[in-house]
Amino acid sequence: MKQIISMLVENHAGVLSRISGLFSRRDFNIDSLAVGVTDDPTVSRITIIVNGDESTVEQVEKQLNKLVDVIKLRRLNPPETTARELLLIKIKCDAKTRGEIIDVARVMNANIVDLSPSTMTIEMTARPSRIDMTLELLRSYGILEVARTGTIAMQKGPSTL
Repeated sequence: MKQIISMLVENHAGVLSRISGLFSRRDFNIDSLAVGVTDDPTVSRITIIVNGDESTVEQVEKQLNKLVDVIKLRRLNPPETTARELLLIKIKCDAKTRGEIIDVARVMNANIVDLSPSTMTIEMTARPSRIDMTLELLRSYGILEVARTGTIAMQKGPSTL
């Protein structure tokens, strides 16, 4: 089962290495990892998506909480979470397929950010499942390159991390 772990950490060199090392030592794969500075430049927010059962993720949480650099940690419940990813995708296109690809982008609420005679680059921010759907819809046109961020997530409502 996919689990979302969100944490606030001190923003300095080596923090991410210690956190990823903890996962590596436990032979636990990270599906997605996103790191960014918060409104406080001394604090970063890390969102990690992992696939594991309740007891394994609970152990990882306990180990993460022991790290000096971790300020606060919370496992997010997906139904109570807003989650987004960013996608950049370069697709083959010609005069014949350009209109169809533009229609797919429009329907999926994506933006065309670059256009050449033989390619089109599309940018999209959406839920991970919608990103997956967009990739599937565009696959038949010939995907040349994909850049996808890790998931960022935040609990809905007034509660904060």
